Amino acid sequence: MKTHWKIPIEFLQLLLALSLLLGTQTTVKADKFDEGNAAFTAGNYQKAFELYQPLAEDGNVWAQAFLGSMYEYGTGVPKDYTEAVKWYRKAAEQGSAAAQTNLGRAYSNGRGVPLDYKEAIKWYREAAEQGLSFAQSDLGKAYYSGNGVPRNYKEAFKWHQKAALQGLAESQAVLGGMYHEGNGIPRDYKKAFKWFQKAAEQKNSFAQYGLGEMYREGNGVPQDYKESIKWFREAAEQGNSEAQFNVGRMYLQGQGVARDYVKTAMWIRKAARQGHGRAQTYLGNLYDSGKGVHQDSFEAVKWYRKAAEQGIAAAQANLGNMYAQGKGVPQDYVKAHKWYNLAGAGGNNQGKQNRDVLEKKMTPSQVTEAQKLASEWKPKTWKELSQQN
Repeated sequence: MKTHWKIPIEFLQLLLALSLLLGTQTTVKADKFDEGNAAFTAGNYQKAFELYQPLAEDGNVWAQAFLGSMYEYGTGVPKDYTEAVKWYRKAAEQGSAAAQTNLGRAYSNGRGVPLDYKEAIKWYREAAEQGLSFAQSDLGKAYYSGNGVPRNYKEAFKWHQKAALQGLAESQAVLGGMYHEGNGIPRDYKKAFKWFQKAAEQKNSFAQYGLGEMYREGNGVPQDYKESIKWFREAAEQGNSEAQFNVGRMYLQGQGVARDYVKTAMWIRKAARQGHGRAQTYLGNLYDSGKGVHQDSFEAVKWYRKAAEQGIAAAQANLGNMYAQGKGVPQDYVKAHKWYNLAGAGGNNQGKQNRDVLEKKMTPSQVTEAQKLASEWKPKTWKELSQQN
């Protein structure tokens, strides 16, 4: 979580971009701008703001861009997205690539302006064509996801490659993923490994996870569980939930490490608390069986339910078991049937079989009620579930 005085990475990126521009241009008020930079670097953000503001009002593009970031992140001034957009726009219209990128992000996130992906693309492209790697990466992400432009993996690759060649870790990691999956380009594990490695050396958690996956599966490298868990752990320690889940699984299975249920539970729990549905299912299993934790049917139900509500079929089948057996919840065949039915629809054969067995113990009206509950059910996002708690 960012504090009022912490400088976010986007601000540091802006500082770098502006510093490069400043080195190639001069202004009669450069001394005041330098003084503002010195105050900012020293952590005296209020003084920096006071020095930047008159320069910005006088049309200084760099000061305008800095004011935009200060308002966006509440650094030295109260956070104000509308003011941030105002100053970003002034600088962007003067050609500041950094401000154009941040204005694009404002439109992409709906901060200070209505959400507008097409407008975001316009500003990303302006900055990307000036060679700013962050804008090139953002434009690549837009083409990859299809936000504001038709989805186009070849265009996504093109822009990410431009950013990656400038050393931007995020785009290097994306290239690794695209080569690994063969999205828009022929699958090439050697190139995937190369780009993952470059990004991982910059501590990019997605790339670290990618290396862990490649070593675990033996794709492009000899299979090596010790190397796999090493890279998964690097990513997991940065909060990557998929990596946390995989570290937990490797402790559970004894791959690259000695089997350890306590460490399994520790890492699985970290991922589960971030909303990782499969991790929540595994954590429910651990509480149900008492492996690595004290056996607790109530906790098992809690975690099965979180995953089941997100549409994880295995968790739905397990939650059905808990209702059918009255473990951690009052026995309820109607709810058990509902969850078995949903699990079966999600491809879980055990859920389907259990539903058919359970129906023989139920009345026709109970089956009808259960079927109605299943038909009315809709999956929830982790954000929605978190807001309910």
